[in-house]
Amino acid sequence: MAPTTHRPFVVVTGGGTGGHVYPALAVADELVRRGHAPADVRFLGSARGMEADMVPAAGYAIDLLPGRGLLRRVSWAALRQNLRTALDTVTALGRAVALLRRSRPRVVFGVGGYAAAPGVVAARLLRIPVVVHEQNAAPGVVNRLAVALGARAAVSIPGTRLRGAVCTGNPVRAAIVAPVDAAVDTPVGADDADRFRVGVFGGSLGAGRINDAVLDLATAWADRADTAIRHVTGRRDYQRCMERHPQPPVGALRYERVPYEDDMPGLYRWADVVVTRAGAVTVAELAVAGEPAVVVPLPGAPSDHQTANGRALADAGAAVLLPDERCDARRLADELDALRDPGRRAAMADAARGLARPDAAARVADLVEETARAR
Repeated sequence: MAPTTHRPFVVVTGGGTGGHVYPALAVADELVRRGHAPADVRFLGSARGMEADMVPAAGYAIDLLPGRGLLRRVSWAALRQNLRTALDTVTALGRAVALLRRSRPRVVFGVGGYAAAPGVVAARLLRIPVVVHEQNAAPGVVNRLAVALGARAAVSIPGTRLRGAVCTGNPVRAAIVAPVDAAVDTPVGADDADRFRVGVFGGSLGAGRINDAVLDLATAWADRADTAIRHVTGRRDYQRCMERHPQPPVGALRYERVPYEDDMPGLYRWADVVVTRAGAVTVAELAVAGEPAVVVPLPGAPSDHQTANGRALADAGAAVLLPDERCDARRLADELDALRDPGRRAAMADAARGLARPDAAARVADLVEETARAR
């Protein structure tokens, strides 16, 4: 954090993945909308996380610390990396203490992930008030630690077990919340209006199980003239998908495969139903967009939080929960064929909107400002 002649209002700490960074930026933008200068909203994150690129691109200053997440497997390689992670964390904590001592923000806002730990702990050591936001239904280790150290907590999903938490919802990108213009072009095209439209995505890197199931499904549905599939494979898995199925299926099915979707609001507007993982940002966007979904939780996620996220949607009637190990072309076809019923999709869309918190960024910002004033 570069020397400054004024005291920042807030330091936002954390990140690692889009599930942490997108809500952080949504709250930062809300604070600026309320009159805080962009220079008074500063970030502290990891050099290895998505925040390293996304935060400067959004117009905010960021300081980057060493660090990475722990590997949750038993091997000598994992042990060596986890030892290195422990050393990096100690180094990062020392730097975070120095940075926060110099800048003395009125409040620190933690968004979770391994990148949040140094900033949150440093703030409590310096007696700077802390607010943390938990995106998932199952709280992460860093946020549980922060609350134990006296931080105030905001949560996305009712019933999330963090002491004294305020349920604010999960902040999502403004383009998802904003009213949409029905005349805006869709990602695939207006000529799909009479087709059953399926959007598929599994995160920025991709989800191998979902991708394999959809590749096989597209082959099985090659003659389905009443269907269109927009398949976003993720950048990491795109080449493997191309090697497995170099050409789209030949037939009446409209199928499009891309590595990344630049226009997620457009994809939500276009799709009748989506097939996706159950990350916190995705779940929040599905609710705000009123999007029926088949959610396939990532197995092995910390505290199995994606299953908890997906179950929250499924229990409300907003989604079908499909375990990863059961996600194949046949099962996916059965679930999607059942969702061709417009009445069922309409009921799911209403249920999703019933879970939505479109004002989540404002509610979290309220808690941040209230905590700063109470100091």
